[in-house]
Parts: sequence; structure tokens; C-alpha cells
Amino acid sequence: LLFDKIEMVGFHEFDSSLILVVIAILCVILGRFYFKGSQFYGKEKCKGRIYVVTGANSGIGKEIVRELNYRGAVVYMACRSMEKGYSAIDDLVKLGCSADRLHILELDQSSFASVTAFVDKLQALTDRLDGLVLNAGVMYVPRYQLTNDGHEYIWQVNYLSTVLLCESLLPLLEKCRDEGRVVIVSSNAHIWINDLNIHSIDRRNYWNSVKAYGRSKLAQVMYTVARSAMLRREGYLVTINACHPGIINTPLFRQLPILGNSVFQSVLAPFLWYFLKNAKDGAQTPLYCLLSKEQGSVSGKYFCEMKQAEVNPLVDNSEARQALFEYTLEACNLVKDKKAVLSEN
Repeated sequence: LLFDKIEMVGFHEFDSSLILVVIAILCVILGRFYFKGSQFYGKEKCKGRIYVVTGANSGIGKEIVRELNYRGAVVYMACRSMEKGYSAIDDLVKLGCSADRLHILELDQSSFASVTAFVDKLQALTDRLDGLVLNAGVMYVPRYQLTNDGHEYIWQVNYLSTVLLCESLLPLLEKCRDEGRVVIVSSNAHIWINDLNIHSIDRRNYWNSVKAYGRSKLAQVMYTVARSAMLRREGYLVTINACHPGIINTPLFRQLPILGNSVFQSVLAPFLWYFLKNAKDGAQTPLYCLLSKEQGSVSGKYFCEMKQAEVNPLVDNSEARQALFEYTLEACNLVKDKKAVLSEN
């Protein structure tokens, strides 16, 4: 009888331990699904549609290209180098993409001349666009530097060239058979910025290695809201929205100094995998904004996890948006072409 009691106690202890292990495993699995974020399950087809995706050779951009290709679209991949672009196509073909609907064009957003050359080449290849995903960007540079155009590096790459590209491609988007869509891949980093001095943005004494990125993302969202109102007033059948893809474990994120160290990368790898999104997860909200039928004619909004999200209070300041837009036209040498659209009202 004593042995029976001992066996029974041991069995219950084993049974309880097993239950705890199962619960722990389930929690880990559910946690991973939570950190993956919202997923876009829309079945929208893209056969016959034409898209441009910047920053297309890696990370989120590459995943967006893959999904568009799977759905039948023709995609022009804007890549900083042709070599990286061809390498990306090789990878995509191995994943089942059709190479004949993938086209590479070189684009260096630290140069206005490169943006202009890109637009000229694209216009020679297609007379319309169904969508534009402005994804290219840089998160961190170790020191203050100006581009050959005289602008702070992050500011030009992330903001000015993004706007120049958008403005230059609006005529092609307007020729879309229904409604063209522009998606700017921005960031929640814009929320923490409390100042945006457009008159000092290129100055060394205003530069901050952390704030530079957030300021560029704030400007993207402000431009999105301002330009959307102007497009409606002008009668353009083009929507423009910005979105936060999440915190993604991609080459862009690994530009941060501590993550550039191979030792730290090895130590942090399991944690980054678990807590951060991968590139495919990060592509979900941009794809939702680009393709979802739910979007309809929604424009001038900021999305996070496929839902409209709050923005920095500076975004709601119409005078600040107006000042930024006028400055941007001047900085991008677009004033001659945009005299009629200098106001949201």
C-alpha cells in the first residue's frame, strides 16, 4: 500500500510537470504569432497590373515584390545597384517567382540625378502604374554628411528623394485603369520627434544620429497628409497613405551600431528572431495598403498593423504641413511644375 501511494504521488508530480511544459510551449508559440503581427490574407489578383517598389533587393521591399509577382503583377524593382538587383531576382526565382515579370532599374536616393534618370528610364518602359511602394531608406549613419545635392544624407534619402520620386511618377499613376495607390513605408519613430526645423535640417549643429531618422519619417507622414488633400482637390484618382511595418529584423535594422557587431548579432539572434518581425511579416501592412479592397479610396492616413493609427501632433498642424510642402518643392526643384498645388485648400 505504501508503494502504491508513492507511485501515485510520483505520477501526479510527473503529470503536473508535463502540463506545465505543454503550457509553456503553447505560450512560446502563441507569443511568436503575436510578435509576427497582423497578416494580410486578401486574395486580390494583380494580373496585368504594374508596380514600382523601391528598396526592392532586400528586406521588406523584396517580400513585397515576391507577393506582387505571385499575384501576377509586373514589378519594376528599384535597387541601389544592378548587381544586388540581379541577385535578388535569382533568389526570387528560386522561391517560385516569374523572372519575365521582374525588371531592375538602378536608383540611388542620395542623388537627385539618379532619381531623375530612374524616372526617365521608367517612362520609356511603361505608360502607366497601378501602384508605387516607396520603401527605400536608411536608418543610421555614423557621422554627419551631406549629399552632392547639399542635403543631410538621411534627410535626402528618406524624405526628399521619396517625395521627388512620388511627384515625378504621379502622371503614370493617374493613368491607372481604376485608382493608383502610393504607399510610403514610414515608421512609428516619427511619433517621438518634438521638433522639425526645416531651415536647420541640413546643418551640422542640428543633426542627431538618432533624431535624423525620426525627423525624416515625420516629414513623410506630414507629406502624406498634405499631398492627399491636394490630390483630391486636383481630381487625381490617386491615393497616398503611409504605414509602419513594425520593428523588423532586416539589414536596415542591423545598421544600428550595436547590431553591426558580429558577436552581438550571434548572442541576440534568438531574441531578435522571437521578438522582432521578419521581412515577410513587415510586408503585410504595406501590402494591405497597396492591395486591399477594404482600403477603397482611403487616402492621407497612417496605418499600423493594418489599422489607421495615431500620428505625431505635428502632423495635424496644417501650417507646419504647408511650410514643409513649400520647402520640399524648392529643395527638389519642383516649384515650376507645382505652382498650382501649393495649398491643401
